Order: sequence, then structure tokens, then C-alpha cells
Amino acid sequence: MTLQEVMTRQVFAVAGDTLHPEKFAAKIKTGLLEKGYTAYGVGKELASFNDVPEEIDIIDLCIRADRGLELLQKTTKKYQCVVIQPGAASPELLAWLEAEKIPYLQDCLLVGMERYPRK
Repeated sequence: MTLQEVMTRQVFAVAGDTLHPEKFAAKIKTGLLEKGYTAYGVGKELASFNDVPEEIDIIDLCIRADRGLELLQKTTKKYQCVVIQPGAASPELLAWLEAEKIPYLQDCLLVGMERYPRK
């Protein structure tokens, strides 16, 4: 899945500190909501992706790689793709995603919102 395709989806779950406005996870979640997407914060707001009250299209990791991997490994909900923000990847995380055949993209949703605005 490309970043352009990711930005056509509706429901995002952002893992990271979505409660403090200076944090990138909060900027991403706020930006998504302002642009008409549905976005949930996981890590500080919801304990896991399983707590998101609807189907998830995109999981966005804006969190330490070990914590992101732990959250993903405990997820039983279906989702279409994982976006890994700059600095949130690790060899272990990427190897797990590959082994599980989970589509992922190493990119930035802030760039995606700017480059591919909603029509």
C-alpha cells in the first residue's frame, strides 16, 4: 500500500502520546480529525488496538518500536496496513511484520495529509 492509498482510508489508530499537543502522535491524531478522518489514540487514551470501538483501516506507529511491536502482537482486530513513522522502526518490528505478511509502510502521515489532501 502506498502513502496515497493510505490517505484514502477512513479509520486510523495512532499509537503514541496523543494527549500532549507537542508530541508527534498528538499532531497526527489532531490533523486526521481536523481533515475529517476518524482517529483513535492508543497507548495513552486506549490501552490497545483491540479497544478501538470500530474496524481499523490503518494503524500508525508513532511510538518506540518495542512498544509498537508489543501492541501489534496483542492485536486481534483486523486492519489493512501499518504505517511506521520515522524513528519508530526496528529490525525486530520489520521482521515480525514480514513474517506475519502484514502490509506496512515506513512513512509519515503528516506528509500524507499534506501531499494527498481529501477531496
